[in-house]
Amino acid sequence: MAIEEWKELENGDHGDLQNPLMPTQEEQQENGSLQMLYLSTFAAVCGSFQFGSCVGYSAPAQAAIREDLNLSLSEYSMFGSILTIGAMFGAVTSGRIADYIGRKGAMRMSAYFCIIGWIAIYLSEESLSLDIGRVLTGYGIGVFSYVVPIFIAEIAPKNLRGRLTTLNQLLIVTGSSVAFLLGTIVTWRTLALSGLIPCTTLLVVLFFVPESPRWLAKVGQEKEFLSALQRLRGKNADISAEAAQIQNYIETMQSLPKTKLVDLFQSRYIRPLIIGVGLMVFQQFGGINGIGFFASETFASAGPSAGKIGTIAYACIQVPITVGGVILMDKSGRRPLIMVSAAGTSLGCFLTGASFFLKNHGLLLEFVPVLVVVGVLIFIAFFSIGMGAVPWVIMSEIFPINVKGITGSIVVLVNWLGAWVVSFTFNFFMSWSSSGTFFIYSLISLMTILFVVKLVPETKGKTLEEIQASIDSQRDI
Repeated sequence: MAIEEWKELENGDHGDLQNPLMPTQEEQQENGSLQMLYLSTFAAVCGSFQFGSCVGYSAPAQAAIREDLNLSLSEYSMFGSILTIGAMFGAVTSGRIADYIGRKGAMRMSAYFCIIGWIAIYLSEESLSLDIGRVLTGYGIGVFSYVVPIFIAEIAPKNLRGRLTTLNQLLIVTGSSVAFLLGTIVTWRTLALSGLIPCTTLLVVLFFVPESPRWLAKVGQEKEFLSALQRLRGKNADISAEAAQIQNYIETMQSLPKTKLVDLFQSRYIRPLIIGVGLMVFQQFGGINGIGFFASETFASAGPSAGKIGTIAYACIQVPITVGGVILMDKSGRRPLIMVSAAGTSLGCFLTGASFFLKNHGLLLEFVPVLVVVGVLIFIAFFSIGMGAVPWVIMSEIFPINVKGITGSIVVLVNWLGAWVVSFTFNFFMSWSSSGTFFIYSLISLMTILFVVKLVPETKGKTLEEIQASIDSQRDI
């Protein structure tokens, strides 16, 4: 590859956008075949699809489950919300599990939990077995939410890492949309059985893909490490430089004392931990789960004409916009993408808040339904393009491998805790002040921009080891 072409690649020029996930001809010649990389990524994002399926299951199944099992609204609300409780437990244990049994082992275990959970839901005749099944699937996706982006980040070359890691969010959105649409045409028990498909697919494909090379190097399996890296880069690729860089970094990390929870407050680790936790706080407290879970009610509260149109548009817009984020991830960089996304979510919340303000004061009532729909759609479009995916990408990139398990668990736990808090409090806030609720979310999105400007590094075009060196150098300034 010519020097000029390499510089273009480092600056984010990845060739023809008609095939945004495919390497250029020059990349293929340099790296060999990347088929195993794509197969490994496909296996991982089956877990992301499962994540989306679990989240999207409860809404279309609500009426039928309540009727068939004679459940009260409170009993079904418990069934729907207990997913996040299971996910929090999954988040707490995910890092240690992935460090102990490997990234593939953690994904296998998560799939087994989800399979058992779906079968329990399918066989349920009362609320207890429903809740048990929901907790088990919640635990599984709690682990998936950590290990999938970590695995993809550790297997991908630096020029493809952003786009491939963003597929995690794309498949979550796709899984949720598919569950929602499929739930309108099949029974709730059949919908539960459909949740077995991504799990079984993942289990089968994992037999044919290698473990994360960085994890193998970390646990001292040098022969397996080199073999896995060679398979991922292609049999004709020269992996010597990348292998040496990974091994040198691992040796440096392993020379450090064993990390305890209190050690995370050392200057070496506190900066990436603040970045990871901060991004998840801003992602969740910007209102995504409150707005997403109760979008239909929000549209309906603005006026009957907004309900159906808004709900259909909301369901249709997420997937194509998230695809746009996949294309832009390694083209524009992480920092610009998340700042543009946060600015857009702030605008969407402001417009929605303004519409409710007008409604409450009896002003321009004919424009209120349109303004609510436009505001929420702007919010979800800009969230899908950056705020949904970028925090997970950055989380998978910024932590040293010797603390990645414990720090990753903390970050994922914060994310799930935030999801529960926002979804639980949304209706209370709306009862207090519908316009004030969205104005608060708008302000939090603006604060996200300031946080990114001050603390978040650009990770595009850098290896995971180069990112650590960059964070360390900023700490020393």
